[in-house]
Amino acid sequence: MPFIVAFLFAYIVWLVLTAGSSGLLWSTEELVAGLIFAAIVGYATRDVVGENSTRFLNPVKWLLGIAYAPVLFWGGMVKANFDVAYRVITGKIRPGIVRVPVDLENDAQYTILSNSITLTPPGTLTVEADPEEKALYVHWINVPKGLERPESSEPVAGPFEKWARRLGR
Repeated sequence: MPFIVAFLFAYIVWLVLTAGSSGLLWSTEELVAGLIFAAIVGYATRDVVGENSTRFLNPVKWLLGIAYAPVLFWGGMVKANFDVAYRVITGKIRPGIVRVPVDLENDAQYTILSNSITLTPPGTLTVEADPEEKALYVHWINVPKGLERPESSEPVAGPFEKWARRLGR
């Protein structure tokens, strides 16, 4: 079952990304190439998908992911890129690695939050996720005074921890 779910997911992504590239929806070559690549991806990720394979088929998760996209893009990525450009031009940075306490339950939630933090808050990079310690270690390009040891994830992650909990269940 995990192989089939990973294969179908990879093939659907392939079809979405290649739609209309040859004038029609897809050429025969694109469909065949998609099958080959989806089979490779499905085989390579069957252990990653594992017992939670049905989570990928849940339409509620798909709708939540679609609802999360604008929050991630507009609420974070656009703002972060302008802020990083400002800091590069002006040289106003105060870099540091901070421990960010989180309240997450599984690896999927840690992955979603880590990637969201890395993509969005200005100049951040998740260096390590430590589920045993319930914390992330994040390199921050400009650590504000007084936030060297944040007591919650809010200053670094904003609304992303709440979304990670919803999407990663």
